[in-house]
Order: sequence, then C-alpha cells, then structure tokens
Amino acid sequence: MIHPTRRTGLALLAAFAVSPVRAGVLRVTLATATPGGGFPAFGVAFAASVHAVEPDLVIETRPSGGSAENLRLLSRGEVDLALVQGAYAYPALDRGDGPTVLVPMYATPGLFVLRADSPLQSIADLRGKPVALGTHNSGLTVMGRAVLAASGLDPEQDIRPILLDHAGDGPAMVLDGRVAALWGGGIGWPGFVAVAKAPGGARFIGPSEEAMAKVVAKDPALRRLTVPAGSFPGQDSPIATVGSWSFILARPGFPPDAAYRIVSALAKANAEMRSRHPQGGESDPRELDGLVPPAALNEGTRRYLAEARAGR
Repeated sequence: MIHPTRRTGLALLAAFAVSPVRAGVLRVTLATATPGGGFPAFGVAFAASVHAVEPDLVIETRPSGGSAENLRLLSRGEVDLALVQGAYAYPALDRGDGPTVLVPMYATPGLFVLRADSPLQSIADLRGKPVALGTHNSGLTVMGRAVLAASGLDPEQDIRPILLDHAGDGPAMVLDGRVAALWGGGIGWPGFVAVAKAPGGARFIGPSEEAMAKVVAKDPALRRLTVPAGSFPGQDSPIATVGSWSFILARPGFPPDAAYRIVSALAKANAEMRSRHPQGGESDPRELDGLVPPAALNEGTRRYLAEARAGR
C-alpha cells in the first residue's frame, strides 16, 4: 500500500519521483461499496483487467459503505483509490483541494425495477408505497431522491423510503413484496439482473419527459441517458431516463507516476474490461474529455491523455 503513515508516505513519494514508472510491483487499495451492488462488481473487473495486462499492478478491492464513505476514506488517506458516483464526485472535485479523477467508470442510468406483474405503471404510482432507494451512503440513493422530487413526490413523505444496509438485499424485497420497487442504476446492475432473471421477470420505470427536464436543469452532474433495448431479460424497448457518470478517484497526494501507470494499463485493458463487465468498455481514459475539468484530473492522468492526443 502506498499510504501507511505520513512519514513513510513521504518516503514513498520520494521513491516514486526517482524510480522508473514501471519498476517493481505497485499495490494500491480501491474502496468499492456494499456487497451485491454495482461498484463491487466493477471493482473486481477493474482490478483483474489491469492485472491481466500488467501483472506487477495489484489493486486490492475493499468493501465500504459507498460513495459518501469512500470520499471520507480518500480524504483520510486510508485508501488510495475509490469508486464514487457523480452526485458525490462533482461537489468534491469542485472544492479543488481534495481527491482527483484517475479514470471514468461508466454512465449510470437510473431506473426503478418492479415485478413484471406489478400494477404500477409510473413513478407517480409509487405514492404511499414502500420503495427501496438504495444504501445509506450511495450516490444512487441521492439520484433516486432527485428523480422522485422531479416527479412530484417528496422522497421522505410521499413514499415509504427503505434504506438498505447492503445493496444485495434489495432484489429479494421486490420479489417477496416487501417493497413495491427498487431504485438502482447501470447496465448489468446486479440488483436489476437478479429481479429480471427471477420467475415472473421484471419491469422497469424511468421518469417522465417533464421530470427528466427538471432533473437535468437542476443538477449539472445529471444528464439524459438511454437504456438500450435488451439490456435486461424481458426488456424489449429502450428506456429514456437520467443518470450520471461515476469515477475512480485518487486520494490527495496520490503519486502521478503511479496514476500514469494505472491509467496506461487500463487503456490497454479495454478488451479485458469489455469481457468482464457489461459497461467495461466505457472505462476508457479518453472518455474523460468533457466530463470533468482538466484541473480535476490527477497529474498522471493528464500526462497520459496529452500523450494519447499527440499519438505517442
């Protein structure tokens, strides 16, 4: 690990400054989220893909409470890298003295999943119903509340909000009727897949056109996205919705040479990422153009992108 104490951290930073970029084994820690959600699945794919193209790069995944806790872990230097959803990432990046962006993860289109036999047809129909909004510290939960508000529902008063201790608890609650719907996001999101593959199948609900317009006008981190037809079993038509990009952030002071080495390896591992994760191909450093300001990027990421643009 690169960050044990301040004293050893300074010594390691000095070592990075004089060592060749690819010298020796590099071990870093990556905070993900609670078991059963999309972040842990992505973290495993990311670590395995990078290691496959550069065996001396070892990324050790660590479960956590989600995006909010991950930012705290980064600020305290307890992890090197962390997965952070856009609702939390953009405000943290705006502060200018916190974490920096290493690479993008993927765009996260948000949806409600219901049992296919549910009589509910729209977000408005969730009024008065128990709804699983996600885990306590997840950026997806923040997005879900924003979508409910834009749809005319107070997320605390007009539904019966259920917050989960573990993201993987949600599908069973939909299937046995404890909740009317589960909010989540992402192509291949485990919660969506679990409900869609269960006997009887699933239906998905996105916000109305009016609600989408309100959401994107209010929050610059959110944008219109489309879930292509066939993304989940039984989903025959595309679904328009809103969502945001998630990112792999690096702790303050994370060495640029280490960042450059990881980013370069990920760029080479694009085929590996595609084979290991439904949205793995989106985790391409070049996708960062226009997503975040250059000042928010780790210096090592900026170096890689400059070289890529120059064709080096």
